[in-house]
Amino acid sequence: MTRPLPELQAPAAQQVCAILIVGAGPAGLSAALAAAPVGRSIVVLDDNPAPGGQVWRTGAGAAPPGPLRQLQEALARYPHVHIRCGTRVVAAQGRRALLLESAESAWVQGFEKLILCTGARELLLPFPGWTLPGATGAGGLQALIKSGMPVRGQRIVLAGSGPLLLAAAASATQAGALVLHVAEQSPWRQVAAFGAGLLRWPGKLAQAATLLHRAYRCDSYVVAAQGQGRVQSVQLRQGARTYRLDCDRVATGFGLVPNVELGRLLGCATQPGAHGAPVLQVDAQQASSLPHVFAAGECSGAGGVELAMAEGRIAGLAAIEQPAASAHLHARAGWQDFANRVDKHFALRPELRTLAQSDTVLCRCEDVAYGSVAACSGWNDAKLHQRCGMGACQGRICGAAARHLFGWDAPSPRPPLSPSRVSTLLRAGDEVAALP
Repeated sequence: MTRPLPELQAPAAQQVCAILIVGAGPAGLSAALAAAPVGRSIVVLDDNPAPGGQVWRTGAGAAPPGPLRQLQEALARYPHVHIRCGTRVVAAQGRRALLLESAESAWVQGFEKLILCTGARELLLPFPGWTLPGATGAGGLQALIKSGMPVRGQRIVLAGSGPLLLAAAASATQAGALVLHVAEQSPWRQVAAFGAGLLRWPGKLAQAATLLHRAYRCDSYVVAAQGQGRVQSVQLRQGARTYRLDCDRVATGFGLVPNVELGRLLGCATQPGAHGAPVLQVDAQQASSLPHVFAAGECSGAGGVELAMAEGRIAGLAAIEQPAASAHLHARAGWQDFANRVDKHFALRPELRTLAQSDTVLCRCEDVAYGSVAACSGWNDAKLHQRCGMGACQGRICGAAARHLFGWDAPSPRPPLSPSRVSTLLRAGDEVAALP
């Protein structure tokens, strides 16, 4: 006889912790471990079903990667550190509280210090056919494969820019897919210069040698995807040559866009980052423009797992008012140099701004075409008159694309930050008065 599952205990309607960390990826878990020895209450939130973030995502039943397992085992020694997965931030509630929602309940979480480790998402640029079934982001394809999506025997083309393409190609190959092409838009001379500079980071050089795919092509980018009902072929351009490949899937990614919506909603200052996307502005201790809010990882600038972990340790120590060790500062500086090289050598070419045609969809949520917004004066004009960015993602995808295509400012975040239950929204404002 099957025994019933134990009933989940919903959090109290009001909670207060010393340190609240939003994001259980490399930066958030590193921040929690750095702050844990002081013995104060720490809560780590993540909207994914398990810790690890995108970089350490695993499928059901799969063993966590070594670095994630080590962090989890270390944190398990501290009973005052609580990790709540499957929990999303809905809105800010004053200066020191957030409205949260899980599948079971909603509550207001108060805090003394807040560390934002909200990561980043892919920059997706529109081209004809990019909304066909079978077309995804490169990182999205990798996440789907890790979550168990079968791709064995499928012909896949990856296109875009940066090291993520090779990581996605490796995941697809390992899952049994046939990777036909890895199209890197950056020219050979830029990629070669980047590779030569990896001598400063032997681990990255070894990793690049392991991931390098025989189908890797530089100075190459996707022009269009075609198919009846789903992707059946892609058109690519390499130098002056344009050609077509029959395939089952196309995955594109043109870098990362930091998730700064929560920070901006709280009032944290931003500054331009890679590709002009805003990043949270932080000082040498990872403190934001608000004295009780810190930021670490890709929300303060995308730079890879090692940089995120170094920044997380510094932020965690700063939150408990302890100075960071010189080793942490040195590690951050070294990995920031690496991130700067990635930004320099994989800068996006201007031709990518001309791929979309008048009838190419720009806003997928509201089915708004590129031609409908190209003549708009800015984001607010496009939103008010064409409904661009009015859908479920609230401009996270089309807003980043419009910034790159037209130079528009990022849309201002407004609560709720994600689709939420009416019962959750009814809590907003009612429970703040009792919080410090």
